[in-house]
Amino acid sequence: MQKTFIDHLNRKILVNFPPKRIISLVPSISELIYDLDLDKELVGITRYCIHPGSLLKEKTIVGGTENVDIKLINSLKPDLILANKEENSKNEIEKLLNTPIFVSNIRTFDEALSFIIDIGELTDRQKNAENIVSQILDKFNNFKAIQPSKSVAYLVWKEPFITINRNTFINDMLEKAGFSNVFSHKPESYPKISLEEIAKAKPEYIFLSSEPYPFTNKHIIEYEKMFPNSKILKVDGEIFAWYGSHLIKATDYFKQLL
Repeated sequence: MQKTFIDHLNRKILVNFPPKRIISLVPSISELIYDLDLDKELVGITRYCIHPGSLLKEKTIVGGTENVDIKLINSLKPDLILANKEENSKNEIEKLLNTPIFVSNIRTFDEALSFIIDIGELTDRQKNAENIVSQILDKFNNFKAIQPSKSVAYLVWKEPFITINRNTFINDMLEKAGFSNVFSHKPESYPKISLEEIAKAKPEYIFLSSEPYPFTNKHIIEYEKMFPNSKILKVDGEIFAWYGSHLIKATDYFKQLL
């Protein structure tokens, strides 16, 4: 049986329902697919799909999130590919149009919850998806964020320094934890900033994300000298950037962080 679905780019996709051979090109989506009890249906992942740890050993790795092996993907004969507007290359996605591709675009916590339900419907795992959303909501409803909020500069890259604005999922997660993004006003989703701009913004905290740039403790020491009035912390980038079932872990991490 074939069913029509609408992805987040308002594209119609015709899917053999339920899909039996799924490729995920997004780490957080791969984890979600596994947690929806679709391990057998998941046939291909990226090298960054590290949760759960068994995936990299058991599944075919089709490349990175922006450098996929088109021939290898085609050889797996997928009936559904899951991708993301920000994390995957548009040019590569367009080369895979012979297979139904659901492209997500998630910028807020609420959109992430809706996405989980979308994937549940897309894969015939509605009850599993509803259970995951229920667990996430229970965690967040029982979590108390910092009051009043603390100002923060969230860095995802260096040389050049790159941060995030208000139109990102990371920004919404910062606000859920009780932080106010000092660069939320920037017009670009991932703007480049200078050391001078960080100093001028006077954030109470500077968060160094563990991904995509591998910030280390040596960077903490370096930036403590540059910004003596800010608290420098290396934070788990997966907690702030991964949507899907990974959200179940978020509030426990927030409590440890605070």
